[in-house]
Amino acid sequence: MIFPTPLKRDDKVALIAPSSPILSSERLDFAVSYLKNLGLSPLVGESCHSHYGHLAGKDELRAIDINRAFKDKQISGIFCIRGGNGAAKVLDKVDFEAVRNNPKFFCGYSDITALHIALNNVGLATYHTPMASEANFVDADEYTLSEFEKYIFDPLILGLIPMPSGHQVKTLVKGIAEGRVCGGNLSSMAALMGTPYEINTKGKILFIEEVGTNAPRVDRILNGLRLAGKFDDCTGVIFGDFTNCEPIDPAFSLSIPEILYNLNLKVPTIYNFPCGHILPTTSIPFGLIIRLNASAGTLEVVGAM
Repeated sequence: MIFPTPLKRDDKVALIAPSSPILSSERLDFAVSYLKNLGLSPLVGESCHSHYGHLAGKDELRAIDINRAFKDKQISGIFCIRGGNGAAKVLDKVDFEAVRNNPKFFCGYSDITALHIALNNVGLATYHTPMASEANFVDADEYTLSEFEKYIFDPLILGLIPMPSGHQVKTLVKGIAEGRVCGGNLSSMAALMGTPYEINTKGKILFIEEVGTNAPRVDRILNGLRLAGKFDDCTGVIFGDFTNCEPIDPAFSLSIPEILYNLNLKVPTIYNFPCGHILPTTSIPFGLIIRLNASAGTLEVVGAM
């Protein structure tokens, strides 16, 4: 894996929107202000001002923003600031040779999962973090911000990942596992199956979160990953938050915990991990080696190599 250089005060960072458009200029202004307050110098990509249906500009424009951010030697980090839909549409337009030659801090979540997976597959460690133009980021708590910001300035930070006060991680399968962590949003992950950008879970710890998908459909998507061997290849599983994924009719559907239990996983597994489309939420370093103690419900970043 290639790990980014820590960002420092006055570093130039790119703001890009590889998926859906930013919903208001006020949210973009807030994102710029937030990064400036951290001491960074944000450069706003054209995709952040663009709107093409459900996308932040046409595919070519969004891909240009990504490639420009990686190629520009003056830019030290890349912040995706909106999810939604569309990141997978630009994967065949990303210059992955430029990524390898110019590794830098890259973060985002939700639909940005497509880029996380593709970048991880070519060896770049990336960071699953909240995004500053998202509606709930304005209300982000101290825990969420501190867990995000620590990786910005120390991407190789080791140690236990703390939990929000009062939060209880639940054990599905007991045991201890180690591996580089990968994954992200369930729907985004599933959309890449059978493509050159399909997630590689072999020897890794798989993290999954989801939003806005009813429970029976969650069951169907997870079963697809099961049949593809993704749960057999991994060393452990972390299920994050399944936000707004309740059954449409509880009388005719299994609950999310029941669906996860019925996967009959054989590797150490936890659920209700505080990461996803929720607050408070933690951040996850994709590519670093994690020790998952499913029996105790703890995660510890233990190394890079």
